[in-house]
Amino acid sequence: MIDPGPPGTFRLAPSILAADFGELAARVHEIDAETDWLHVDVMDGHFVPNVSIGPPVVRSLRPYSTRFFDCHLMMTEPGRYLEAFKKAGADGCTVHVEVGGTKSLIEDARALGLRVGLAANPDTPFQQVAPFLGDIDLLLLMTVFPGFGGQTFMGDVMSKVVSARREVDQQRLALDIEVDGGIDVSTAPSRWGPGRTCWSPARRSSARPSPSKRPTRFVRPREADSWHCNPTTTCCWRLKPARRRGCTRHRTRGWGRSS
Repeated sequence: MIDPGPPGTFRLAPSILAADFGELAARVHEIDAETDWLHVDVMDGHFVPNVSIGPPVVRSLRPYSTRFFDCHLMMTEPGRYLEAFKKAGADGCTVHVEVGGTKSLIEDARALGLRVGLAANPDTPFQQVAPFLGDIDLLLLMTVFPGFGGQTFMGDVMSKVVSARREVDQQRLALDIEVDGGIDVSTAPSRWGPGRTCWSPARRSSARPSPSKRPTRFVRPREADSWHCNPTTTCCWRLKPARRRGCTRHRTRGWGRSS
């Protein structure tokens, strides 16, 4: 398994759903140097209406990326496929608490050597995931209903983020918190404070996304967990140096590319 980095540190994890699947390997390779994780959204057409990819695509992409593969399994029966995703090159798998059998799924994923994540839909109460916080590595809180891109951020979920952060801090857990859905440059700054977590800009991209097309400045928060975005949402290294200096992520890493 590729090292995911210390829990609670900032991570940029672009979602492959926004890329042109006809050029998927090239797009994954293109962003490899600028990201920390690669977020792989897997949809089965049953738990969510859409169908996306499976283990063969993960296996095909593995040679094109050196990054941690963060697989979000939006599936009714994820347990049937954990081993296949592991063999294909997944480093971590996140399952939904709504499908049931959570304890067994966590144990099975752990036995396979996967980093274990647990996801909850917007209408799922925090109490449903709370008993498992000590057994997982990642808590993914959806701020849209999974299955479609371009949805509006659901601010009511922030109370769940606050509860999760409180429990993680009180129990001193080595646990990442990820928020996924409807995050963009307008929602991220205004919603940062309550849960002290990072964000997932999840707007659907154009047919041929390129990291050079839509430069958007995201300043690294001082306290951060994980953040996944689509490959058309670039960070500030694409901007002019005078604006780029404000980004703590790139300043501390010493990144200094010009536009």
